Amino acid sequence: MQPDFYVHYNYEYAVLFMPQEVIISNSGQFKEKLQALMDEGYQTVYLDCSKLKMFDTTAIISVGALNKRFEELGGGLKFINVESDYIKSMFETIQLHKIVEIEYSGDCRSYE
Repeated sequence: MQPDFYVHYNYEYAVLFMPQEVIISNSGQFKEKLQALMDEGYQTVYLDCSKLKMFDTTAIISVGALNKRFEELGGGLKFINVESDYIKSMFETIQLHKIVEIEYSGDCRSYE
């Protein structure tokens, strides 16, 4: 069974720690977590990808739609700690950086 998403709450932002896979079977939970954070008043959410190995199109669509809503609130989504070469390659291929900010491992500070 896929581990749940874990959220670290900070005064100014939240960090959503993602499991190894965000795929069709748990992308609804992913979207619900992001929506709940928005409903709680968070404008900026960091998506910690340190364990992420698979991220499918349903999750990408959710990121695009929800990032736009977070930006309307004055914030946005940001991928951090992207370590998997597969995920890096996929994000670069689909040019995800044009939709949401991305920090690869080694390039970012701690967000906890």
